[in-house]
Amino acid sequence: MPIYVVGLMILMSGALVVYSLWPKNQDDSQTIQRRMIGRSRKEDITDIRKRAKASVAQKVVKNLAPFAMRPVMPKNAEEMSKLRLKLASAGFRRDNAATLFLGSKTMIAALAGIVATIFVWTKGDTFGHGAGTVLFCMGGGFMAPNLWLSMAASKRAEAVKNGIPDALDLMVISVESGLALDAAIQRVGDEMRQVHPLLAEEMQIVTLESQMGIPRAEALANLANRTGIAEMRSLVAIVNQAERFGTSIARALRTQAETLRTKRRQAAEERAQKTTVKLMAPLILFIFPAILVVLAGPAALKMIQTLQENPAVMGKGG
Repeated sequence: MPIYVVGLMILMSGALVVYSLWPKNQDDSQTIQRRMIGRSRKEDITDIRKRAKASVAQKVVKNLAPFAMRPVMPKNAEEMSKLRLKLASAGFRRDNAATLFLGSKTMIAALAGIVATIFVWTKGDTFGHGAGTVLFCMGGGFMAPNLWLSMAASKRAEAVKNGIPDALDLMVISVESGLALDAAIQRVGDEMRQVHPLLAEEMQIVTLESQMGIPRAEALANLANRTGIAEMRSLVAIVNQAERFGTSIARALRTQAETLRTKRRQAAEERAQKTTVKLMAPLILFIFPAILVVLAGPAALKMIQTLQENPAVMGKGG
């Protein structure tokens, strides 16, 4: 096996290790439900062994991450706050999330540099070309976690945005039935857990902040900052204005829900209209040549056969 293939396998293994050890939003309710249904003792022992191995690996990574994050440590507290906010937007709110993220950038860059060095050495490139290749791979490995984090935050924001109209409808029903706004937010967070779990989690965080003594306006502003969605910012602004001027919150929420639902429908129609343009490339590259072969192929073969049997026909045509 070539040595650069071995290096590539090492890089992929390191990336999988970092991904598997990255903190995730785990819910033990499913585990409890499985145990309530009934599981064999063998499955429980296997689960315990897996958790023990994962805990050992996490301890190793936690010990290495502080040293790996030193070269990429933010210069001031403001940059660290921005990083923590972006990690929170992607759903990672643990204390060690920033440490693991910064450490993963250094470790992936180092692994990419090692693999690139092995590849350049086996290929026998010059020093300048080899150094450029190694630096390019290290830069790509260093920026890969940032790209992944941006994609994760965008995916989470899209999921939260799609659930806002449904949550607003339920909130309108709760407010019109006599619940206060804080109780309505708590009820929405409980009821939307199965349908839109990410939005329900954000609502539950707002409820916890309100119970801790944080003003409602500030808790809602934190919600808008965590999600980073323009629709959520406008919703928070409308709720704050309705409370400030004493207008009906239910009417404001209903209007906002209708507006967001219209935007969601328009976005779906826009995607549907773009489908025709996006289908042009596969049609031209894959489907049209096959249709051309099926339709024009027999005629072309017949023409070639006729010309081969009667060469004089070609001479007369000339």
